[in-house]
Amino acid sequence: MKIAVVCDWLVTYAGAEKVLEQILNVYPEADLFALVDFLDENKRDFIKHKKVTTSFIQHLPKAKTKYRSYLPLMPLAIEQLDLSKYDLIISSSHCVAKGIMTGPNQVHISYVHSPIRYAWDLQHQYLREAGLTKGLKGWLAKIILHYMRIWDARTSNGVDYFIANSKFIAKRIWKCYRREADVIYPPVDVEAFEYCDQKEDFYLTASRMVPYKKMDLIVEAFTQMPDKKLIVIGTGPDFDKIQKIAQGCENIKLMGYQPFSVLKEHMQKAKAFVFAAEEDFGITPVEAQACGTPVIAFGKGGALETVRGLGIKDKPTGIFFDKQNKDSLIDAVNKFEQQSDLIKYEDCRENALEFGLDKFRYNFKHYVDKIIEEHNLK
Repeated sequence: MKIAVVCDWLVTYAGAEKVLEQILNVYPEADLFALVDFLDENKRDFIKHKKVTTSFIQHLPKAKTKYRSYLPLMPLAIEQLDLSKYDLIISSSHCVAKGIMTGPNQVHISYVHSPIRYAWDLQHQYLREAGLTKGLKGWLAKIILHYMRIWDARTSNGVDYFIANSKFIAKRIWKCYRREADVIYPPVDVEAFEYCDQKEDFYLTASRMVPYKKMDLIVEAFTQMPDKKLIVIGTGPDFDKIQKIAQGCENIKLMGYQPFSVLKEHMQKAKAFVFAAEEDFGITPVEAQACGTPVIAFGKGGALETVRGLGIKDKPTGIFFDKQNKDSLIDAVNKFEQQSDLIKYEDCRENALEFGLDKFRYNFKHYVDKIIEEHNLK
């Protein structure tokens, strides 16, 4: 049996790449395909230093830094990758990887991080943030995304089995493709975050500072709570904006980018981790719980599946707030202060272990093995 693994692009090591790494750990013999591969030589361990077959976009001008600009060509590019000699194709897709062309005697399993976010329900948000709501460029972007949706929906027919990274994304897959998806949560390296029950008197938030992460909302809320200390780790396009919001507030400390050791230490010692984004899954709340740290999270998206809400589930590990605004978050922080004794640090750790690397590998292999047996692949 010949196996191919397909991903969108290889330029960094983030959430999608961590899933890819574990898929390759399960199937180390698989050949690897991607639209582009610009990984540095010293960052290729997670793909086992495999030779990657890439598309024509790899060789286009400025593709190394501007590969996203070639979005209109990506459907064509992924279709040009020839996988006809493979029996089993596994795609890890958040853009176009699931659109790989396969034949009737091939089995295609697609692990979907999300249908193309900026082409479907988040189109208007992305166009606003990119300043593409008006003018010729705006209309061109809308036309391109319109055709991306048509292509994306059509190519869903080439997938035999969909796996979603959360129930939230399974709903999005149904909405976009009218296809059922099984859920296998993505791998989180929980063993890299040691349990700590010695907490200090501060709240923590950590993320890349981009609009949808809502870091500004968290900081703004804590400007209204001068008696509660907030530490913020991360950088990004919104850093200056957030710095201005926090200006003059002695209870808020912006640390910018920090190495993993510093992030982990703060996660271990924080009284709670604050998370305001609507994420497909959301790895950082799981990492915080792995440290034994409760989570105060926006009650939509993947957080509803990774955090056990106080008053909602047994052995709670956090508290949800209902609206993405400062008043709702302030209410949640105050509720946490009043009822934090109902959340046990050891329950947070126990919950996080359900999302570990071994758990993912076992679940993924068990799922694929059943399909291999069903289709008599050898």
